[in-house]
Amino acid sequence: MINILLAKIYFEALVPSIPSWVFVVALVAFMTAFNLRSLKSVANFNTVIVVLQVVLIAVILGMVVYGVFEGEGAGTLASTRPFWSGDAHVIPMITGATILCFSFTGFDGISNLSEETKDAERVIPRAIFLTALIGGLIFIFATYFLQLYFPDISRFKDPDASQPEIMLYVAGKTFQVGALIFSTITVLASGMAAHAGVARLMYVMGRDGVFPKSFFGYVHPKWRTPAMNIILVGAIALLAINFDLVMATALINFGALVAFTFVNLSVISQFWIREKRNKTLKDHFQYLFLPMCGALTVGALWVNLEESSMVLGLIWAGIGLIYLACVTKSFRNPVPQYEDVA
Repeated sequence: MINILLAKIYFEALVPSIPSWVFVVALVAFMTAFNLRSLKSVANFNTVIVVLQVVLIAVILGMVVYGVFEGEGAGTLASTRPFWSGDAHVIPMITGATILCFSFTGFDGISNLSEETKDAERVIPRAIFLTALIGGLIFIFATYFLQLYFPDISRFKDPDASQPEIMLYVAGKTFQVGALIFSTITVLASGMAAHAGVARLMYVMGRDGVFPKSFFGYVHPKWRTPAMNIILVGAIALLAINFDLVMATALINFGALVAFTFVNLSVISQFWIREKRNKTLKDHFQYLFLPMCGALTVGALWVNLEESSMVLGLIWAGIGLIYLACVTKSFRNPVPQYEDVA
C-alpha cells in the first residue's frame, strides 16, 4: 500500500486533473495480475528496474554535485552540516530517525521468498545483509549531497512530498516529468515485490495452520502461486484511496520498531541463553553486548515515536493478540510453528 501511495503522489504531480483513485485502482489491478502469473516474472521485472533506478540515482546525484560545485546551496562539497550543526537538537534527530525506519523496512521481507529460492539457507541471509548495507550506503550519499543542495526546506511547497520539487529544481521540468514517470515504475516494481512477499508469508501461515488453510494455503493449480492471498493483498492495497502517507508510515514505523527490537532480543535469547554461547569474551560481545546495544538504540526511538504511531500500532497489536488467543484456545494450546518444507 505504501508503494501505491507513493505512486499516487507522483501521478498527482504529473496529471492533477485525474482523480487519484483511478491511479490506485489501475496500479493495484496491474500488480495483482502480474503476481498471479509467476514469481519469476516479478523477479525479472524488478532486476531490470533496479539497474535503471541505480542509473537514475547516479544521474540525479551527478546534477546535484555539479549544482553545489557551481554555488547552489552550501556551495561546497565538503561540509559537516549534513551530519551536525549548532542548531541541531538530539530529540528532533531521534524523532527523525523513527521516520527513517520507514526507508529501511522491506529488506527483511526477502526471507518470505525462501520457499522458492535455491540454497535458501545460504542465499537469503546474504541477500538480506547486502540489501540493508547497499541501501544504507545509497541513503547516506544521496542525503548528504541533497542536504548540501537544499540546506533547509524553505524552497519546498510541500515538504512531505518533496521529491517532485527536488527533481524540478535540480534538473528542470522536462527531466522532472521523465523522472517522475520512471519513479512511478520503480515504485510499482517495489510494490510488486512486496505484494509477492506478503502473499507468500500469508501462504506459509495458512499452510502451517495459523490462518485457515483452505483459503490461505491455496495454490493455483496452473500458475503455482498463492492466488487467494495475492488477490486479498490487492484488495487491502485499495485502502490507499483513503489513506495518506503520514498515517501509513505511522503504522509501519510502529511495526518496524517492534520487529527491530525483538530481532536484537532474539539473538540474546537464542544464542546467549538457549545455546549457552556465553563462555568467552567474544561470545559476550557478539551475543549479549551488540544485540543489547541494538535493542537500547531502538528503545530510544520508541520514546520519540509519534502518538499516532503508538495508537494505530497498539490497536493493530491488540487485534493480533485477540486472534492469537482464538487460535491457541485462550493460550492453552501451543502457538503454530513454521514448518521447513524442502
